[in-house]
Amino acid sequence: MSPAEAAVAPPRLAVDARELRPGVRTGIGRYLLEVLRAASLDGWSCVAYGDAGARLETPLPGVDWRVLDAPWTQWWDQVSLPRALVRDSATVFLSPYYKGPLSAPCPVVLTIHDLFFIGYPGQRRPVYDATMTAMARLYAGRAAAIVADSEYSKRSIVTRLGVSAAKVSVIPVALGPEFTPAPPGAALPTRYAVAPPYVLYVGNFKPHKNLARLIRAFALLPGPLRGRHSLVLAGGDADGRAALVALAATLGLGARVIFPGRIADEDLAALYSGAAAFVLPSLEEGFGLPVLEAMACGAPVVAANRAALPELVADAGLVFDAEREGELAAALARVLADAGLADDLRHRGLARAALYTPARTSGRVLALLRDVSAARARLRAWRSDAHRRLGEPR
Repeated sequence: MSPAEAAVAPPRLAVDARELRPGVRTGIGRYLLEVLRAASLDGWSCVAYGDAGARLETPLPGVDWRVLDAPWTQWWDQVSLPRALVRDSATVFLSPYYKGPLSAPCPVVLTIHDLFFIGYPGQRRPVYDATMTAMARLYAGRAAAIVADSEYSKRSIVTRLGVSAAKVSVIPVALGPEFTPAPPGAALPTRYAVAPPYVLYVGNFKPHKNLARLIRAFALLPGPLRGRHSLVLAGGDADGRAALVALAATLGLGARVIFPGRIADEDLAALYSGAAAFVLPSLEEGFGLPVLEAMACGAPVVAANRAALPELVADAGLVFDAEREGELAAALARVLADAGLADDLRHRGLARAALYTPARTSGRVLALLRDVSAARARLRAWRSDAHRRLGEPR
């Protein structure tokens, strides 16, 4: 194959798909699923690798599923995976994490959504953080390219991992096609005991999500607003729930704060659409996918002014200081009490979400993967051609 032919040869994409687990919904999982959907629609040949607990619930044309056995995670990463890449003739590998195989037969593209694994907010772990920083620098240095969800994440990656800015491409996370304004339906009150009007949060209950401040801010709302609305904290994170339930009870909000658990994918658009306001009070976010989903469903958005959130929200929502409960309460009160403002935010959010098209998101990931694969193929073809020419008699 000549270098010119190598440049247009179709790639064989391999993906670490361990994040795709039945009954579990994560932002990384959504990212993976939308990339695989886009690759399938574009006619790519793909192989997705999982472990024993992972599964691609809806088969996609052109996407082969492989389960790799390994006694522990590092063996999966550095032994089982490289062997599979050779066996399956992969020409480019996409990791949805900060890590990938250090020795691979094809170029490795990492996706670093955030750096929470280093210096998690509120935790001091100097030895652990130093070790993880060194490992992340090694993975990033070996990668052919890195995808970041936001300019905020890119700046953090370049500064803390010491990589060239040219290696990092900012590509937003894709918005699933199911996120459009939807009628409430019967599932919300019957399956989840949720009825309007309500203020909504969707996500996990980890400390950086700042949910204790959200509950205290809800308690600060004027009595009539607080009495008319409920606060819905949707997510299947059982570990963090007990402390939040206890806080709500202490503040006299037990009946007003609802924990419906994990929301089924088919019900999520209706839940977003019915919200009087959607709130994301996080102290840190590499992107903030629930904000984008909420805007796409027509929910007025109130978000913290931290990390990547202002970049995502722009002028389509209200922002507040994540450490000031009074500011959050005031922003919520404005949206809940002013129908004109809420309607304006709905329209702004829909227009903002419409910018996150497949071409701007998953399509750009595929373009990057295609370029990386083609560059490696051209290099191999050039070397092969050079060796052939050197071996010819003069």
